[in-house]
Amino acid sequence: MDTNTNNAAVIQELYEVITDRKKNPVEGSYTNYLFSKGLDKILKKIGEESVEVVISSLSGEKKDIIYEIADLQYHLMVLMAEKDITPEDVYKELKNRR
Repeated sequence: MDTNTNNAAVIQELYEVITDRKKNPVEGSYTNYLFSKGLDKILKKIGEESVEVVISSLSGEKKDIIYEIADLQYHLMVLMAEKDITPEDVYKELKNRR
């Protein structure tokens, strides 16, 4: 399996965990907390994480920027699951733009 396939598999696996939490809530799960609080909370977290990416990019080290980007990607995937958007939907859109 090449690196790109591995990377896509990680994204798909995380997305499946997130969608499973939506369908089968697990007590104490942060993902379930976000779903239970609804779209406004999910969007607020995306806004917060976006700002953290910007701040870390201006003043942080590469590892800090990567950490914040991963947080943002996770919260975006929660939004995707909330809105029934799959990683494949996003891949197709990116491919169309290429």
